[in-house]
Amino acid sequence: MKQKGVQYQFIAKTWQHQGPGGWYFVSLPTKLSQEIRTFFKMDEEGWGRLKVIAKIGNTEWKTAIWFDSKHNTYLLPLKADIRKKEQLFLGKTVVTILWI
Repeated sequence: MKQKGVQYQFIAKTWQHQGPGGWYFVSLPTKLSQEIRTFFKMDEEGWGRLKVIAKIGNTEWKTAIWFDSKHNTYLLPLKADIRKKEQLFLGKTVVTILWI
């Protein structure tokens, strides 16, 4: 996959949304989210969705980050196949790279 755009890297712990079948996420650091929102808010789609290419470990995929106004940060959803490939579990600290 060819990377284009601005690259961001951060370290965060995985967490799960409460509720049945709750999704897994990593939250971007607040300061990083503010920077991304400053430069890319005009590219957001509905509900604060911003298309990105993400990479954790050896797995790279096209996805989107979502702005969470309650926590003033972007969230990166972690699909089951990504969690399986990279052996991600609740509370695991991961290095994440994003291209916007």
